[in-house]
Amino acid sequence: MNQFLFALIPAVAILLIMSSVIIPAVWLNKLKRRNKRSPLTSDLFRSPGESLRAQIDDLSLDISMVMLVVTTIPLSLYAVWLTQIHFSIVNNPALIAGFYVLVAAGIVVFQGVKLYKLMSRRNDLRLGLDCEQAVGQELNQLMLDGCRVYHDFQADGFNIDHIVIAATGVFAIETKGRAKPDRGRGQEDVRVVYDGQSLQFPTWKETKPIEQAKRQADWLSSWLSKATGDSVVVKPALALPGWFVDRQAKDMIVFNGKNPRFLATFNTETPLAAAMIERAVFQVEQKCKDIEPQAYKK
Repeated sequence: MNQFLFALIPAVAILLIMSSVIIPAVWLNKLKRRNKRSPLTSDLFRSPGESLRAQIDDLSLDISMVMLVVTTIPLSLYAVWLTQIHFSIVNNPALIAGFYVLVAAGIVVFQGVKLYKLMSRRNDLRLGLDCEQAVGQELNQLMLDGCRVYHDFQADGFNIDHIVIAATGVFAIETKGRAKPDRGRGQEDVRVVYDGQSLQFPTWKETKPIEQAKRQADWLSSWLSKATGDSVVVKPALALPGWFVDRQAKDMIVFNGKNPRFLATFNTETPLAAAMIERAVFQVEQKCKDIEPQAYKK
């Protein structure tokens, strides 16, 4: 037993070295922040893609941990084996070496598969974040026309990417980031057809984004109606950044996210009075202004 514990000295030494760097850094940073508070006295509004940004940060941390495991575990096993050989702790070094190699290989393969999945997921989220930010920046221009624009509205177990409140009505906008095929076919590779039932991309078809946009608009309509005490009709919209949208059906707004000024002049049968706009704005802002300052506590 004593010999086994002695063989673990290299692994323990590695952990101690890592701790000697991490723990003081964390403690000093906490000490630096002591007796200070943020100059901001209220929470911040949610930015476009706020939820995606948080998920990306979590995935990046997971990826760093996987890389740490892949790097340190095999090296620790090798250090343990060298220690056992040097001090003649084991009788059959080759057998022990084979065992350690199998353990290290299993860990590396398992973590490698996990790393691939994490990196693929992060790349998908990054595309979504890029597209939500692009659409959000375009929608923000509507504030010049007196519209109110909010992003990443947190609902019951899901989020609504963008909400526009204008005299022409309330719009719930879902953004979908879809990579384009690179086949060298020009216009054919960037065109998506909306026929009222599905989105027909160059090499695939989707219906879920349409269903999602309509479902979220219905939810927001119900929530706002209850919150304000008045019936509020919310129009669904779907943004597909970077695509040329051929909208063959006119039952729902489907656009590429650019030049959204038509929302401020949208022909509607349910316009909003100024008082109604303020009530809707008040309710939405209660849920969209919830980001606490990060540097220091308020």
